[in-house]
Amino acid sequence: QVQLVESGGGLVQPGGSLRLSCTASGRPFAIYGMGWHRQAPGKQRELVATITSGGTRNYADSMKDRFAISRDNAKNTVYLQMNSLKPEDTAVYYCNADISTSIGPAYNYWGQGTQVTVSS
Repeated sequence: QVQLVESGGGLVQPGGSLRLSCTASGRPFAIYGMGWHRQAPGKQRELVATITSGGTRNYADSMKDRFAISRDNAKNTVYLQMNSLKPEDTAVYYCNADISTSIGPAYNYWGQGTQVTVSS
């Protein structure tokens, strides 16, 4: 019964910052890669950033200078620090992770999403 729960979204002015959090609840046995995607109305879901269990980070090119992904393995939590936000960053942001619940294969889980709105 593993779930990913995002928090931290909201309304922010252009140029502002937000920090999103995503925590794996339930009883994860092992958490491997974690990441963030986003989807705006009428647009395809796109990759924002990923981080491996060892801390290796990857970003979409358009976001690598403004966003930072991190994780706290002891808390089963991944974060997304977003700076210099632009109106085009407005989207629902989704957490995802590869998680095993026992000795065996890992499966990909998705959170419910959290809304980020960048507007004056």
